[in-house]
Amino acid sequence: MNLKRYFVRALHRLQKGPGYTYKELLVWYCDNTNTHGPKRIIKEGPKKKVMWFFLTLLFASLVFWQWGILINTYLSYNVTSSLSIGFKTMKFPAVTVCNANPFKYSEVRPLLKELDKLIEAALERILQPTHGDPISPLLLNNSNATEGLDLDLWNQIPLVLIDEQDKDNPVIVEIFETNQSAAGNQTAAPPAPANVTSEEKKYKLAVKLCSHQGSNNCTYRNFTSAAQAVTEWYILQSTSILSKVPLQERIRMGYQAEDMILACLYGAEPCNYKNFTQIYHPDHGNCYIFNWGMDKEALNSSNPGAEFGLKLILDISQQDYIPYLSSAAGARLMLHQQKSFPFLKDQGIYAMAGTETSIGVLVDELERMGYPYSDCTANGSDVPVKNLYSEYNTSYSIQLPLSFFQACLRSCFQNHMTEICGCGHYMFPLPEGVTYCNNEDNPGWAYCYSSLRSSIRHRQICIDSCKETCNDTQYKMTISMADWPSEASEDWIFHILSYERDMSTNVTLDSQSTRANADGRTSCGTRLPGRYIKRSSAALHAHALLPVRTSWARHRPKCTVKAEGTLTTRTQLVACGSLKR
Repeated sequence: MNLKRYFVRALHRLQKGPGYTYKELLVWYCDNTNTHGPKRIIKEGPKKKVMWFFLTLLFASLVFWQWGILINTYLSYNVTSSLSIGFKTMKFPAVTVCNANPFKYSEVRPLLKELDKLIEAALERILQPTHGDPISPLLLNNSNATEGLDLDLWNQIPLVLIDEQDKDNPVIVEIFETNQSAAGNQTAAPPAPANVTSEEKKYKLAVKLCSHQGSNNCTYRNFTSAAQAVTEWYILQSTSILSKVPLQERIRMGYQAEDMILACLYGAEPCNYKNFTQIYHPDHGNCYIFNWGMDKEALNSSNPGAEFGLKLILDISQQDYIPYLSSAAGARLMLHQQKSFPFLKDQGIYAMAGTETSIGVLVDELERMGYPYSDCTANGSDVPVKNLYSEYNTSYSIQLPLSFFQACLRSCFQNHMTEICGCGHYMFPLPEGVTYCNNEDNPGWAYCYSSLRSSIRHRQICIDSCKETCNDTQYKMTISMADWPSEASEDWIFHILSYERDMSTNVTLDSQSTRANADGRTSCGTRLPGRYIKRSSAALHAHALLPVRTSWARHRPKCTVKAEGTLTTRTQLVACGSLKR
């Protein structure tokens, strides 16, 4: 009943309202409004009407201007940041240490012996002096140079020479001429003109990749240096061979922790290889992670100072490197968050042989706001790419931004490769039900892999699918080096380390040798019958200037970690590495 009475009264008010012209509506509004300006415009004299009109117009414009600023400010989603500097207890970072060489050559030699014979014969052919004569293929029928070579293995992914004497019509020259290459794929080099010297002729070494063996659908990956071509070819061939080796056998052929980690100290407490977690890394073989936090709680640090850090002495056994696979000698080091996979190829650094390396690290921890302020992901649940690195008990949410992005990109690439090529690349984890690529089961895998890797479209798809994380931890490193050890001390240092290496696998430096090494230098040696090798080992130091409040064994090569806490948690780490050639 009350509702009906309300509508009746409202109807009567409308009936008593103004007329329907715009002027009448404006006059009615000005006469009934509570604002002072419009009412005085229609009721005051001519002079005051003009004054009130301009005042009303001015202040109305100011109101609309302020409304516009307020709306734009809201829609821009601005963020106000505050920063405070101080010290606080932090988690000591996880430290991953690997050898630059993934496998011991003495262990993997039986698998690679045919490959080594091929590349040695090819290099002998490529590097032979020509004396102005054109390079021609090694003939299988009239030369003993190819005797005993596995040319079937060679023809799966061959190396070829490209004669660029005529840049418009380059000539492909087979290094080894077989019946198959002579049948159609091989092109003989034309005779060199008499006035063309060997210096004027240009040859490039290239890797020949075909969609399947004997196909004319081929591409040539040429390089500016033959050294690059040989390394790339050897990696592709060895990848095919090693992909068929079981994981446990690959782990056995790598460097074991008890042989690689000679001495360890964290803070004031000794440690050994048992305090490291072993993982298999496709690029570097066996890697060892200190303070990963998978099985035990991560160590905390709260005090700056070199004496509270991690110190390691490593033996890199350089004399057992694979000659055509590893051209660099040293230890590969990476600092990262707990429970995150170490992408050493992208974020790791080398501790060079024969030097003491000091690594200063500044750690910034940032937290980003999500949508609509940024397009970051909080836990990876909105990323449409399956994480293939979950087998390491890691998730997208705990990876560093670059590590997360690398994990996402590599998972995306592996998924594309399994869909397009029918197999997975040896360097990345496998999805369920997929096998690694090899030359026997997948003859065109290298061609498919190379095409996919150079495809801008597939790369862009993966970049668009992957997002940055909302939690951002950045490690900024500065590196300095010094020669190590000094000429005056190298004899006794290597003698002690060689002796301890032979006597025990749980070696830690005693108080005297630790004091003697207090300047951060380290060394290692390998004992041989009757003498010891001074240039076969690598020493690495990592110190945390933050004290660790646990009873864990703490020791590392001379590396120092300083923590400068801020609102975003700033930590400065200094890691030192010393390696002997």
